[in-house]
Amino acid sequence: MQTNSGKHTVVLLGVGHTNAHVLRMWKMHPISDAQLVCISNFPTATYSGMMPGVLAGQYPPAAMEIDLVRLCQSAGARLIVDEVTGLDTENQTIEFRNRPALSYQILSIGVGSKPTFAGAEVAKDSCLIAVKPMQTFLERLDGKLDALTESSSSNDQKHKKIRIVVVGGGIGSIEIAFAMKRRLRDQDRSFEIGLVTGSEKVGAGLTDSTKASVKEQLQSHGIDTHCGQRVAEVHQKSVRLADGKQIDADIVIWATSAVAPELLGLFDLDKDAKGFISTKPTLQSVSNDRVFAVGDSGTIVKSQTAKAGVFAVRQGKILWKNILQLIQDKPLVEYHPQKKFLKLINTADGKSIAEYGNRTFHSPWAWKLKNRIDSKFVAMYQDYTLMPMKMSNDSESEMRCLGCGGKIGSQILSAVLDELEVPPHEDVVIGLENPDDAAVIRTHGNQVTVTTDFFASPMNDPYLVGRIACLNSISDCFVMGAQPTAALAMVQLPFLHPRAQLQFMRELMAGSIEELKRCGATIVGGHSIEGPRLTIGFTVMGRQLVPAKTKGMLNVGDQLILTKPLGTGVMLAALMQCQLAGLNYQPLVDAMLKSNQIALPLITDHVVSGITDVTGFGLAGHLAEMLNASNKSARIAMRDIPILPGCQELIEQNIESTLAPDNRAVIEKIGFSGIDVGSRKIASLFDPQTSGGLLFGIAEANSTKVLKFLADNGFDDSAVIGEVVANQNRPSIEIV
Repeated sequence: MQTNSGKHTVVLLGVGHTNAHVLRMWKMHPISDAQLVCISNFPTATYSGMMPGVLAGQYPPAAMEIDLVRLCQSAGARLIVDEVTGLDTENQTIEFRNRPALSYQILSIGVGSKPTFAGAEVAKDSCLIAVKPMQTFLERLDGKLDALTESSSSNDQKHKKIRIVVVGGGIGSIEIAFAMKRRLRDQDRSFEIGLVTGSEKVGAGLTDSTKASVKEQLQSHGIDTHCGQRVAEVHQKSVRLADGKQIDADIVIWATSAVAPELLGLFDLDKDAKGFISTKPTLQSVSNDRVFAVGDSGTIVKSQTAKAGVFAVRQGKILWKNILQLIQDKPLVEYHPQKKFLKLINTADGKSIAEYGNRTFHSPWAWKLKNRIDSKFVAMYQDYTLMPMKMSNDSESEMRCLGCGGKIGSQILSAVLDELEVPPHEDVVIGLENPDDAAVIRTHGNQVTVTTDFFASPMNDPYLVGRIACLNSISDCFVMGAQPTAALAMVQLPFLHPRAQLQFMRELMAGSIEELKRCGATIVGGHSIEGPRLTIGFTVMGRQLVPAKTKGMLNVGDQLILTKPLGTGVMLAALMQCQLAGLNYQPLVDAMLKSNQIALPLITDHVVSGITDVTGFGLAGHLAEMLNASNKSARIAMRDIPILPGCQELIEQNIESTLAPDNRAVIEKIGFSGIDVGSRKIASLFDPQTSGGLLFGIAEANSTKVLKFLADNGFDDSAVIGEVVANQNRPSIEIV
């Protein structure tokens, strides 16, 4: 990933047509003295032009999706997936629902628009499905269709007529009506489709000849139209029009004209009558030159330009140019909307209606043209190739995994410690002579648990990294049965402009302190330096609540329980290689952010035996430590081990952490049988975990109760993965 100085922080709020162009250009031409941050509610963006084609089954859903996780990673940009709650233009900060504010020097707002519900009353249990947010539209639609099918009896469900009403009248709603006909027909469902518009004719913004062509095609496809009527009420099984007419409906798809989303109303910027941000022809806010508003989010003063994707696409080049000009303190250029452009309407039958100037066509070539234009456009943003970077002298090290996957292998550590004569000390209760997850030291008659951990950041989000690093470090206290009390931070900030370093440190510490507060601890000091990459860790001290619970306490017959899915090492390696799918990003983050504080009640209130946390040496490595310390063996059922979504698919693509091969060397220290250690089927056993879950033994009689306790506290993936058995010759792991 490119490392920029961060003198300027450029923030893209929303990654629609216009802002996406800036992200793409940044990937090809990164600005050396700036950093780019993208903010989105979703880890993917959806190209609206292809949505009707996906709805009709002409494309797979992936064809219209832009994976922001992979695109941002490939561009060296930072992605924040969170809800924005405010904008302080005076202090140039963006406020979030779940994280500290972010500073910016240049901001581009492109959060789009939403359909208007003006004049319509929507019942709580209505059958309405809004097209936006488009990222979830298909899921919501299919869920409703499935529910309708399930509610029908087995005899008539296939032939029960599904009544669809599309509310709108613009190009988008017209295409949805055509697409829904094909979707339902291909599913062999019985249906009827209607289109309701407040305009006198269907096709707002089209020429009379195009409107006539649209009307003809709607009629030929059997789609009823209700023109000059607005929807007054939407109920569970019907809509009522303004003139009192009622139309039966099982699903109402809402695709009306655009109005400003509520978010824009929270921003102290001048707006037009519809709530969109008023801008100059340079796309800058009329009230703040450091803020751009693009696509549907902005309205150029005295311009009559409609809210349409074709204008947003053309604005991209102007926005990119003006961001460069603003950074360089040069005059900005103006955007002048094109007066004549091609309009294409997909009729979902292998043809499209084309309008250019005063000419209208409906033919297969128009569909082929639309397909070529849309596919080419999306393809530009689906190139997730990592851009070449300037390597250090040790280029191989630049490609090694970070996080706990960046640990030095256990072989090296063990070899060094075996060579050294570590002097004993009377106040060391648990130390290197009998190593465990943490050390226990006696001071003035009291026992203090001490542990330390740190890693080079595997992600480019310092707030998340701060939280994950803290949870990763304090976990060893929890598994020893100790309550964390204080922590010392160790931070290496990357070489950045001081302003960017301040922002990085602010977010790192905010995330860390947030997690320390949750577990009843505090930060008491630390040390920081600067270096080639972000590195963070903590030395944590804790108070023993009970006699230290060590690894070597497993009993024969114990059920082995794992509380989190495996796979963080593979997933983080894929993230670094721009191979982690956006839909699998949040499950990865959620897993790493689950606190192992749950270990304390497991130890104090439930009868667990040996316990540890699964981190850098992987499940097999940490289980081997427990078995050696307990002088026991284990039988593991691979089918019962939870793994993160998408992990096994990445393993099949030969993606793994750089520490994984060293972790396989555990078989030299312990017996291993049942399957070849090099098999991909068991690769997750050797995957180094960052902020991994707990692994513990418990009597079979208590396992059901403990699993319920874990599920009730958010550990839904917890599972019995095997059992402890007696040794035959030496401690061993058998895979079944």
